[in-house]
Amino acid sequence: MSADPKNPLIVQSDKTLLLDVHAEQAEAARYAIMPFAELEKSPEHIHTYRITPLSLWNAASAGLSAGRIVDALETWTRYPIPQGVARGFSDTMERYGKIRLIAGDAGCGVAGGELLLVSDDAAIMAEIAASKRLGKYLAKTEEGFSLRLIDRGSVKRELVKLGWPLKDEAPLRDGEPLDVRLRGATLSGVVFTVRDYQKEAVRAALGDGAPGTGYGVVALPCGAGKTIVGIQLMAELNTNTLILTANTAAVHQWIAELLDKTELTNDQIAEYTGDSKRTAPVTVATYQILTWRADKNADFPHFRLFHARAWGLIIYDETHLLPAPVFRVAAELQAVRRLGLTATLVREDHEEDAVFSLVGPKRYDMPWKDLEAKGWIAEALCMEIRVKLPEELKIPYAVASMREKHRIASENPLKETVVRQLVELHTEERILIIGQYIKQLDALARLLKAPGVTGKTPNVKRERIYDAFRSGEVKIIVVSKVANFAIDLPDASMLIQVSGSFGSRQEEAQRLGRILRPKKRNSLFYTLVSRYTVEEECAANRQKFLAEQGYKYSIRQWE
Repeated sequence: MSADPKNPLIVQSDKTLLLDVHAEQAEAARYAIMPFAELEKSPEHIHTYRITPLSLWNAASAGLSAGRIVDALETWTRYPIPQGVARGFSDTMERYGKIRLIAGDAGCGVAGGELLLVSDDAAIMAEIAASKRLGKYLAKTEEGFSLRLIDRGSVKRELVKLGWPLKDEAPLRDGEPLDVRLRGATLSGVVFTVRDYQKEAVRAALGDGAPGTGYGVVALPCGAGKTIVGIQLMAELNTNTLILTANTAAVHQWIAELLDKTELTNDQIAEYTGDSKRTAPVTVATYQILTWRADKNADFPHFRLFHARAWGLIIYDETHLLPAPVFRVAAELQAVRRLGLTATLVREDHEEDAVFSLVGPKRYDMPWKDLEAKGWIAEALCMEIRVKLPEELKIPYAVASMREKHRIASENPLKETVVRQLVELHTEERILIIGQYIKQLDALARLLKAPGVTGKTPNVKRERIYDAFRSGEVKIIVVSKVANFAIDLPDASMLIQVSGSFGSRQEEAQRLGRILRPKKRNSLFYTLVSRYTVEEECAANRQKFLAEQGYKYSIRQWE
């Protein structure tokens, strides 16, 4: 197949790809371009992918050649491919692997405990030698540059910044053995099986065991079972595992899932948080405890956890939240197999290249709409309700600072009336009401006679409230942003967002994920916005994000 007006793909000179989802072969074309292009937008008719240096390096790390990429584009393009685009792919991809990292004691004349950076290109070696940032890590040898094991990640990151993603062929070490067996049925007696796409994700992360495999990032939507991907990988590797995640509630969720779906015992699993600091063959910790220190000039005392045991696997849950201080330790742990799990590759700090360097390239992803179509996650209907600002607040709003404008608009008292009406309209739903400001959330909790969860709620009380919601004893919870991440409330079917973090893409993805677990009916996502305020601008960002992901989005005025 060649350039044909019936083909689904349009290749543009800026390396964007437009996919006509209504074309007959759209599905086949999408699977052909997924390994080397990042999905940016997926509204109703035209999906937009972008080919970037990172996406091409991801493809190269997976063994894809520029020739195969060009073949895929030529197979599915509707119009002739713009001149020079294909040449650009080759130039970028050829950078991957020009520099290799190998074991220093593998006949290279470098002392044991060191690694060797090598390249056949004299110009590249000269560029490396001239880099002041790399100079503090590297020592010139006859064969190339030697470096210490602990500098492996730092060198990889600096090279990516120079545009030279190295091929890491130095061996990974095996951790202390641990027998991890999956149950055939959960503790409640429900048959437990790992879904096909979860198995595919694990195979992609593991690779074939050859040098350069055994690490990387898996991107799956909220509700798609990323935890099961991690558990399946643990069962494949059978080794001591360190799991890092977003908060204490997520730690408890991981531990509950491990006990429910594997034959691991309580003694084999430990919690390392502000409440408990124990280690075991499987240890689950929070990013917060790892990044705690007495003051900004002090060391991070809990970094010792990374060396507390002979870990054979480290799982970075919610990779897009991986704090910058942890990058420092992640740089030292390049000899350990590692898995990143995330719903979105977007980082608000734009440190995607750090994740690529230190956790690994993206090995697997699957769009939300694919899983929705197969019934693995629920269909979501998204609606924005615009609420007028009361007359008595219009002048205070007009003269307020930008920060205060956000607060006045977010805490619009008329939103309480809308929330009450929505709750009365949807009596059969399990409802989460989520917002930014504690005063507003406390008022809603009192109004609805519903329990509230904020950052100040003790962990034990949070768990009691979540358990009551899961059991059906409680049908409404009012929550702050602590519920954005890694909270397993599978029966939640409706979310009312009364305020947010000014249009954060991460936040929108995570909040929508709270209601995407598979159900017999659609899930409902309401966002309340004060009319003619800065909230409308933020809402425009949210609307764009949701529409790009393919979700139906409507706007209504509340009178």
